[in-house]
Amino acid sequence: MLVRGICLVVVALSALAKADVDPAYVRENYTKSEYRFPVRDGTKLFVSVYAPKDDSQKYPIVLTRTPYSARPYGEDLYPDTLSGPLLHYGKEKFIFVTADVRGRFGSEGTFVHMRPQLDEHPTNKDIDESTDAYDTIDWLVKHVPNNNGNVGMMGISYPGFYTAAGMINSHPALKCASPQAPISDWFVGDDFHHNGALFLSDSFGFLYTFHQKLEDPLRDRATPFNFRTQDSYAFYQDMGSLSNADTRYFHGTVSFWEDLMQHGQYDEYWKSRNLRPHLKNVKTAVMTVGGWFDAEDLFGTLAVFRSVEKNNPDIANTLVMGPWIHGGWSRGDGDRLGDVSFQAKTAQFYRENIELPFLKSHLKGESSAKLPKAYVFETGTNQWRRYDAWPPQWSAQKTLYFQADGGLGFDQASTEGSDGFVADPHKPVPDLPRITIGAARDYMDADQRFAARRPDVLVYQTKPLEDDLTLSGPISVHLRVATSGTDSDWVAKVIDVYPNELSTTQPAAVELGGYQQLVRGDIFRGKFRNGYDKPEAFEPNKPTDVNWVLPDINHCFRKGHRVMVQVQCTWFPLADINPQKFCDIYHAKPEDFQVATQRVYHGGDEGSSITVQMLPAAEAQ
Repeated sequence: MLVRGICLVVVALSALAKADVDPAYVRENYTKSEYRFPVRDGTKLFVSVYAPKDDSQKYPIVLTRTPYSARPYGEDLYPDTLSGPLLHYGKEKFIFVTADVRGRFGSEGTFVHMRPQLDEHPTNKDIDESTDAYDTIDWLVKHVPNNNGNVGMMGISYPGFYTAAGMINSHPALKCASPQAPISDWFVGDDFHHNGALFLSDSFGFLYTFHQKLEDPLRDRATPFNFRTQDSYAFYQDMGSLSNADTRYFHGTVSFWEDLMQHGQYDEYWKSRNLRPHLKNVKTAVMTVGGWFDAEDLFGTLAVFRSVEKNNPDIANTLVMGPWIHGGWSRGDGDRLGDVSFQAKTAQFYRENIELPFLKSHLKGESSAKLPKAYVFETGTNQWRRYDAWPPQWSAQKTLYFQADGGLGFDQASTEGSDGFVADPHKPVPDLPRITIGAARDYMDADQRFAARRPDVLVYQTKPLEDDLTLSGPISVHLRVATSGTDSDWVAKVIDVYPNELSTTQPAAVELGGYQQLVRGDIFRGKFRNGYDKPEAFEPNKPTDVNWVLPDINHCFRKGHRVMVQVQCTWFPLADINPQKFCDIYHAKPEDFQVATQRVYHGGDEGSSITVQMLPAAEAQ
């Protein structure tokens, strides 16, 4: 059932900012200790512990396992800047522990990206991330003074993966876990690939930094890649084939880039790193957190929640989604992204009303309101919603059909037709209208008018809506297409089109008049249409189905707005360029890149469409 939408209360939030602590407070109120301890295979792992100096009572442990370093190293060195749970909840008196994962910085062993999970709970010296988490928790509750025996685990992004993996075969002391923006599958939807297409902007800069060889990893810091330009579009065009990244820039220092280049389909390398099937025997309360505008691990957040829900029906399992970029609930106000305002400090609301009560309830036994199954922010109306299922159980599946003359509607046209355009891989459609360097996160809700005006982007839109239309859940894309080439990518974008003249009662009415706000979009590499492990060429000019699912939304298209779908074949440099020739894309030669004529079919029983989850008007209020 729906529990009424909650308006954000500014008065309640005004005190929250004052609750954050500064480095001086931590030095005055916390004792720092460092430990190295052996886990079951004899490897010694490193943890940095910040414990309250007030030892008159026992405190629960909040653990974060990270590949990004537990610095600064040295018991007399405290961080100059704070982040995460220590920053936000230092005054709440937890024992905060940061652990270097195996093979990183202070910990021994060999680091493996998204280390494959073992099928059975090991009882010998076999290890995975769940055993390292288990052994870490076991050591902490036995050796850290003044702990009350309760442990909570949390982390964002890669630490979110380690949290998710660490709650498998849960240690009895683990009372709650919060995987936040967790990685779950690096080929299907997270970070480096979306539906088989390489997310170029995300992977290039991150991997260069992550894999730097530091002379003293406990003291030195990695430096970002120097692009020597402010124009990512031009930089990656000049780079050409993806394999040139190593010969020109990495020079063998980024081993994982070579793994990417060698595993261009969903082979055993990627399948073994899919965490979703292994999220079993979770014996702790789970709160999975993510952002509707997370450009990196939106897929992983939703996938982890669903896998935990399916495999562990008897535990408390909650999904929290706000209008945030990657990790935006832990830093910043969460009040806007790019041009779009959410009319409140949503990140503060989350920390005060959702995350902190979750920790205090499960680790300190303090009473708090029970979390719903889904605590989600509804964009468009800008309010929080509480649901007892996700997607809401009363949402109805509806189909929006592509129609002639750029129409889009719930009525299926009997007359068949098609629209065409020429896709030139040498002039790809950009992901943003402005010049940027690196991955620009605000593309997730950016104005799409620049794309709608290009001849290589097809536009379908409804008439102005007579009533609010609320969509809650995944969006299934069905494209009936043809290409003159033998391979092609396909991009589908769902867009909220604002009226040209907004009512003055709407915030930022003049600024957003005619705005085409991206609500959800994603890319699909066409050769994987019959399976990510079964690349298959297109037969030139033969109508073919390409189907995939866009990550969930919770968005209200307001009365007077339109729903728009844009279809294109490039999205650069967010995603790498498909040569439009069936080949090894990562090692494509200049002559492999071909101009292709693309067609999108509409009408009839097989025409293109999107299927959405629509809330009845009464339930969306």
